[in-house]
Amino acid sequence: MKKVMLVFGTRPEAIKMCPLVKELKSRQNVQTLVCVTGQHREMLRQVLEAFSVKPDRNLDIMRQGQTLFDVTERVMEGVKKVLAEERPDVMLVHGDTTTTFAAALAAYYMNVPIGHVEAGLRTYDIRAPYPEEFNRQAVGILADYNFAPTPTARDNLIREGKRPQTVFVTGNTAIDALGTTVRSDFSHPELEWAKGYRLVILTAHRRENWGEPLRHIFRGIRRVVEELPDVKVLYPIHLNPLVRQAAEETLRGCDRIRLVEPIEVVTFHNFLARSYMILTDSGGIQEEAPSLGKPVLVLRDVTERPEGVAAGTLKVIGTREEDVYREFRTLMTDEAAYDAMSRAENPYGDGLASRRIADILIYGKAKV
Repeated sequence: MKKVMLVFGTRPEAIKMCPLVKELKSRQNVQTLVCVTGQHREMLRQVLEAFSVKPDRNLDIMRQGQTLFDVTERVMEGVKKVLAEERPDVMLVHGDTTTTFAAALAAYYMNVPIGHVEAGLRTYDIRAPYPEEFNRQAVGILADYNFAPTPTARDNLIREGKRPQTVFVTGNTAIDALGTTVRSDFSHPELEWAKGYRLVILTAHRRENWGEPLRHIFRGIRRVVEELPDVKVLYPIHLNPLVRQAAEETLRGCDRIRLVEPIEVVTFHNFLARSYMILTDSGGIQEEAPSLGKPVLVLRDVTERPEGVAAGTLKVIGTREEDVYREFRTLMTDEAAYDAMSRAENPYGDGLASRRIADILIYGKAKV
């Protein structure tokens, strides 16, 4: 029996790893161990509860005012102890967080094989997004199994010298998650608030956007909302105080922009499904929204998800106020532009990524 240990620590990782946890636990020939680092605490707990996943180990590393140095050190020490005790056959990490990088490095030092879920995403600028681009490139050097969500991601890995037999195109587990969270009978007070309006979902929190870039983003959005009376914006605001300060300074006082506390995953996915469009600097939403037929304006200068741009589901618009204002207003007023993005084909998979990854770990190849 193969012993598989999954390590994750943030809300986005948990959303994409919980479907894989459930799939692995359904297999009789796999012993599945879940170790969470707690890099995020409350936001992580909400996702675990939504998917009914109970961790076997919780490192609980989160501290007030923690830095990247703190997270890296605590994750490495904590994962080292768990690996020494459990000795899994393979350790799976996801994507590009500091938890991902530090856990993978610990596994490498302990000579435990590493599987990288959502491997091969690249901007090739290690400061955009920061520190995520470095993290995923570093894990790519260490990984023994590379589960690439798309052919583009696979090609990146092959160009970098990964052996082709270690790279597998699986689709993205984010699409798997949507299959269990989006519900036809969902209702919520915030959706009642938006009834009769075109609802826009905003997420903005990236480290490289802290400060003036966020203020530029918010000012551009506010201008559009004040000009278009049938638009409401819902912003589940990140817990980081720098993000909150920028939002408070520029968005408060507009009654059609509502700032709410972070939303658990089932509610958030159903908000996405009922929205008109999405403005985001997040990564995972760039994959989730296209599968729901929702156009996405990406509040960054670069994206590691060029497949969505090529397919027409995403448009990278940067963070300058005038650019945000112009592109947001165009999408809200140009019906042809909106239709072209909302009807574009989703390039991120069919909802069977977790099944493929489990098959590869057990049988050496996917059966679907």
